[in-house]
Amino acid sequence: MTDTPDITWLTIPDLTEILGLKVSQVRRLIEDRSLLATRVDGIWRVPELFIVNGEPMHELKGTLVVLGDAGFTDDEAMHWLLTEEESLGTSPVLALLAGRKAEVRRVAQALGF
Repeated sequence: MTDTPDITWLTIPDLTEILGLKVSQVRRLIEDRSLLATRVDGIWRVPELFIVNGEPMHELKGTLVVLGDAGFTDDEAMHWLLTEEESLGTSPVLALLAGRKAEVRRVAQALGF
């Protein structure tokens, strides 16, 4: 994931500060798939784009469920969310931020393994 140059990555301590939560609560968000994290240089990190108005992007959890049902691993889901998707004309995370949740999830379902 470090090959995505425009992504700002947040660590768990960053997230505790931004979200106003304890470390255990941030880890629970990741376990519950309200947030998606990946290891970068051995440290759990979350793209800053996944945080909207001081909380996890609401559309992310359901999208992660669809991706999981389609056979994506967490690393594959992270890559897909952050990489331009030709059929969307942008990255799925930017499409989610633009209010295109249904379209993003349809594309994700169609990619199922």
